[in-house]
Amino acid sequence: MSEKKVTPSEFEEILKTGNAFKNFVFLTSNGAAPGSYCGLSKYDFLAGINSLDSVEATSNSLEQFHQFTERNKGKWMFGFLAYDLKNEIENLNSKHTDKLNFPTLHFFVPQIVMTSQAGVLKIIDQQAQTIDEFKADDVELRQLKQSYPLELTPRFSSSEYMDAVAHLKNFLQNGDIYEVTFCQEFYNDAAEINPFETFIKLGIKSRAPMSCFYKKDNHHIISSSPERFLCKRGTKLYSQPIKGTAARSASAEEDDYIKEQLLQSEKERAENMMIVDLVRNDLSRIAQPGSVKVDELLGLYSFKTVHQLISTISCEVSSSISFTDILKATFPMGSMTGAPKISAMKLIDEFEKTRRGAFSGSVGYIDPEGDFDFNVIIRTILYNAQRRYLSVQAGGAITIQSDAGSEYEESLLKAKAMIDVLG
Repeated sequence: MSEKKVTPSEFEEILKTGNAFKNFVFLTSNGAAPGSYCGLSKYDFLAGINSLDSVEATSNSLEQFHQFTERNKGKWMFGFLAYDLKNEIENLNSKHTDKLNFPTLHFFVPQIVMTSQAGVLKIIDQQAQTIDEFKADDVELRQLKQSYPLELTPRFSSSEYMDAVAHLKNFLQNGDIYEVTFCQEFYNDAAEINPFETFIKLGIKSRAPMSCFYKKDNHHIISSSPERFLCKRGTKLYSQPIKGTAARSASAEEDDYIKEQLLQSEKERAENMMIVDLVRNDLSRIAQPGSVKVDELLGLYSFKTVHQLISTISCEVSSSISFTDILKATFPMGSMTGAPKISAMKLIDEFEKTRRGAFSGSVGYIDPEGDFDFNVIIRTILYNAQRRYLSVQAGGAITIQSDAGSEYEESLLKAKAMIDVLG
């Protein structure tokens, strides 16, 4: 393994080269790190380029993943987990057709790791060759063109969406569930885009702190996620669920009013606190006794287009615990299911019209010390270049206090940045 500091121009050139490989990931905090967003982000941004070893699974995924992480201890690893991993953790299934065809999980050990930490740019080569020899051999360098504007078709009409919300509220009134995260899809089945260019445009528009670009062959995750699923620092594990969203205003006075209304909203506060309880319960299954605590409840964070309520829950874990065991206790994240988790996931599959696939899964990294950081795949464009199928999914938490029309409008608000970038 070799390492060297590089100039910004050298860094940019290698990043461009990296996008030519079949396996490429770029994770960025968009200026939120270090020392902000609860101070958990280690890096301004990270990239992983080219694959020395990988695992791709659609069945027996956790066992294959565990074997992969065990044989690659002490190395950088990047990867994603699809929402459908739930079917292997619990006795569940997904009835809808998978039009994107993402695997259940994919992780790889990159040849090149690029880091930016406190303004210091580094290139790390995990293979026994010099960084100067790094180039994109045997890869396709053609520039993909995007057809503009790219129109997306919703799976639900507004009335269909609101009818579904009304039906879900019946389950809430009967006490079957307390909260369920219900989403809809906007899609184009003949899309041609330049994925990395689209990611840059989305980043400029959203500036979200858990953004990522993930490329695996023809599969692309183009994400402006603001949400952290799990972060491990030493023996401390953190989760930061988001529940509570309000659109920002160009008027400073009105924007302050919107923030105050969000903070005082009984519905938004209740949504957040129910998920906090769910996360506390999940973490308690793997935590050291008595170590689960709420570090921040209902923190208000402002992003470029929206305000969000974010809570931070943490616990201590054994130094010997595996990432696989952590996933079995916590995945999928409660903010994207509802509570109770299994009942909510069954209703999600019944009432949504799209297989979620990678949406509401997670992208992240594991570093050589065993620390990791993973986002929630929301505010995201999913794209299969071979099938030319593009998907944006968005929704919100349905509770007993939900108004169907407001829930529909919230789903449009959350999809807006992606739709605008493509349009």
